[in-house]
Amino acid sequence: MGTAAELGRAFEDWLNKKYARGHLRQNVIFVPMRRDKMLRALVDGEGDIVAANLTITPERLAIVDFAPPALTDVKEIVVTGPQSPQLASLDDLAGQEVRVRPSSSYASHLALLNDSFRARKIAPMRIRDLPEDIEDEDLLEMVSAGIVPFAVVDQHKAQVWGNVFPALKMRPDLVINAGGDIAWAFRKNSPKLKSELDAFFKEHRVGTSFGNTLLRRYFGGTKAVKPAVSATELKKFSELASLFQRYGKEYGFEYLMLAAQGYQESTLDQTKRSPRGAVGVMQLLPKTAAAPPIGMTGVDRDVDANIHAGAAYMRYLRETYLNAPDMKGMNETNRTLMTFAAYNAGPGNLRKFRKDAVSSGNDPNIWFENVEQSAAKIVGRETVQYVSNIYKYYLAYQLALERSRDAAEAGEREKTLH
Repeated sequence: MGTAAELGRAFEDWLNKKYARGHLRQNVIFVPMRRDKMLRALVDGEGDIVAANLTITPERLAIVDFAPPALTDVKEIVVTGPQSPQLASLDDLAGQEVRVRPSSSYASHLALLNDSFRARKIAPMRIRDLPEDIEDEDLLEMVSAGIVPFAVVDQHKAQVWGNVFPALKMRPDLVINAGGDIAWAFRKNSPKLKSELDAFFKEHRVGTSFGNTLLRRYFGGTKAVKPAVSATELKKFSELASLFQRYGKEYGFEYLMLAAQGYQESTLDQTKRSPRGAVGVMQLLPKTAAAPPIGMTGVDRDVDANIHAGAAYMRYLRETYLNAPDMKGMNETNRTLMTFAAYNAGPGNLRKFRKDAVSSGNDPNIWFENVEQSAAKIVGRETVQYVSNIYKYYLAYQLALERSRDAAEAGEREKTLH
């Protein structure tokens, strides 16, 4: 689903009507890929088109060509949420921390704004990288939940997700860039492909019946992320952080990853009980915790035992099902994400997900945009959303701790000055 998927299928149908050859069809194949790798892969011939809501920028035009814009006059605006500072003008961004994907056009345009701040002797923004796995809609969810104070995104995306997350506030008065064009990218010196794309988008861009219908179709969604770093939730996290640190170290997991899983499972609530009988922070079944190889009791009564058993079970899943020879190229972040998937869907399903990823031409050692697609196909949305939410909560805790450290350092500097 999505605008890129529907446009790709429409391009396939359009080509086959134009060049009808009976049963010999031309096929459009979708290759999931992280945004920071797309243009290099295109230049290297791993694909022929990048369809990823790309804004045309001088930097991108230096290495690729673009089809006629599917969407024109796009504005990149600030979107605020419940934890946003007061912003009356763009100058109020001076000195603020802004999170952005390095490969995005937003990063380029924020850098230009910083240049103007420096030229006027204004404190520049503190631009910090977001992981490339975080999409604009993920970031807007985090702004809505109070995890991130504000975001910069395309205005049409903000309008879509503003209907889903009422806490978001669009700021069309705070424009980072205006007049942007969004288009498909293709390799330079491809005149025949350019000719076909010119003709296709004449009939399928926004403003045509097809393009307008496509925009209307994707104004929906469900809220999936809760405010993991509100004052109440951070108090819970602080109370349990030492346990996650202890058992994260003992069982070889980054402790914030385990804490994020605990938040996804129970919002860090030891009193929580599921209809299936799962208990506590990590939502374990007592019989699972008591049986080999975990062999722990009291998970329903003792939060220490619960988190201990949850970490031990995670290690059991990782060491038993994620150490095969074909997994040697898997990095630790992906190994942990796969372990979360096994925790949620079962190790048997994880094997199915990875096998299907191989047959689908995806990388079985990368979760996002690869194995997760097979998970969605085989078991539906639940496991995909489960892993995605944990990753967002993990980032939320990272950001909250960084803000806390920055505030503490600023306080120490203030004391020194006085």
